Amino acid sequence: MLNAKAYSAVSATSPLAPTTIVRRDLTEQDVQIEILFCGICHSDLHTVRNEWSSLIQTVYPCVPGHEIVGRVTKVGSAVTKFKVGDLTGVGCLVDSDHTCPQCQAGLEQFCPNQVWTYSGKDKHLGGVTYGGYSDTIVVDQRFVLRIPENLDPAAAAPLLCAGITTYSPLKHWDVKAGKKVGVVGLGGLGHMGVKFAHALGAHTVVFTTSKNKVEDALRLGADEVVISTSASEMIRHTASFDFILNCVSAEHDINAYINLLAIDGNMTLVGAPEKPLSLGAFGLLMGRRSVSGSPIGGLRETQEMLDFCGKHNITSDVETIAIQQVNEAYERLLKADVKYRFSIDMASLKSE
Repeated sequence: MLNAKAYSAVSATSPLAPTTIVRRDLTEQDVQIEILFCGICHSDLHTVRNEWSSLIQTVYPCVPGHEIVGRVTKVGSAVTKFKVGDLTGVGCLVDSDHTCPQCQAGLEQFCPNQVWTYSGKDKHLGGVTYGGYSDTIVVDQRFVLRIPENLDPAAAAPLLCAGITTYSPLKHWDVKAGKKVGVVGLGGLGHMGVKFAHALGAHTVVFTTSKNKVEDALRLGADEVVISTSASEMIRHTASFDFILNCVSAEHDINAYINLLAIDGNMTLVGAPEKPLSLGAFGLLMGRRSVSGSPIGGLRETQEMLDFCGKHNITSDVETIAIQQVNEAYERLLKADVKYRFSIDMASLKSE
């Protein structure tokens, strides 16, 4: 067994605080990783505060974090994909059953027996898995990803969730040059969607309620920016989009965006509003339009995304913080007071 420093929450109302957790001894298929950086995802906050209890009941203590970048420090005897010193990543999953049709198709994100990086069932030690707010982690090599060395590791960390969450639907719906793509919301997910849509060659339009975000949207790669509260600007784009990536997690009128889709256009939701959204049938019927949702991607697609990022030098825009600032970061996250993701420098754990 290996003792590791970490930050955990012991209840839904307690702050994250220093603790010591146990990592398993390496099996022959395992890779041990010194965690350098871990991104903060909004789902970390939801899980820590047990706000998704209708889907999953958080088990405490909870060590969040599924946007992990680090260096390999040790490998099991049967590991062939990695060696000591490699720059690697771990995303939202650390295991699956490997045998179901979804796993066989490279769609581990839909495996009925998937194991989340944190708050999943730990078959090795019992209890639940612990995530990346820690100094080290042990993971099956099949769920370890290679990070291109040309990418800043702090800024690459959010690619393991925010990156693949936006890349996967863009690829699924064949976004490429000649397509007109909308990105709704310019936050942690939206800013990655803009970068990917631009790099894939699409004419990229950002929808935002804030005029203050226009300049940033253009900097990130948008060809146009629409203030979504302006009826005239919205009408100008009626029935013209091949694809819209909706990154908004707040309650909003999705029918306004459905009306912007061309014939056979699709809008994919990657944001998760707390309350059900009202959907009008006629907007779909009159253009054979569709609305879908998408989570993360599988391991193969996630590696493809990372390689794409290496080729195009794409990373997340991050604010790097010490682990001791994590509770403050959570409060700022609730206010959308970050451009555009927090990345925790795990070297700060050494002082605990």
